[in-house]
Amino acid sequence: MSDPHPPSASAQAHVTPPELEQTLTLLTSHRSVLGYMLLNRGQPVTIIRHSGVVFEGEQGKKYASAIARIVQSVQTGLEDVSGGHNEGDDIRFMRIRTKRHEIMISPDERYLLAVLHDPATT
Repeated sequence: MSDPHPPSASAQAHVTPPELEQTLTLLTSHRSVLGYMLLNRGQPVTIIRHSGVVFEGEQGKKYASAIARIVQSVQTGLEDVSGGHNEGDDIRFMRIRTKRHEIMISPDERYLLAVLHDPATT
């Protein structure tokens, strides 16, 4: 299945590794996945690519900003409770579930991958 939203011209500079391409293709093939966002971790956070209408336009920018704030807030909270002794103990994966949706966030050094999922769809 091809990505319905290929990278924009401004995102062409971000070359995604083959493993990531394979993961994104696999994600879009699941019925329960409403969309995904691949974000850079710079300031400001920018959308490298996305899939799903929920992540388009201004709504996508709002999601991108919120996802970056969530990750930063949780990382700061972990540092606070560890007394600053969590060197290298970065967030690997987060899962947030609401009544309607579930958002899964996988941060790494350069990117944030967020997937919006409908848990009611099997």
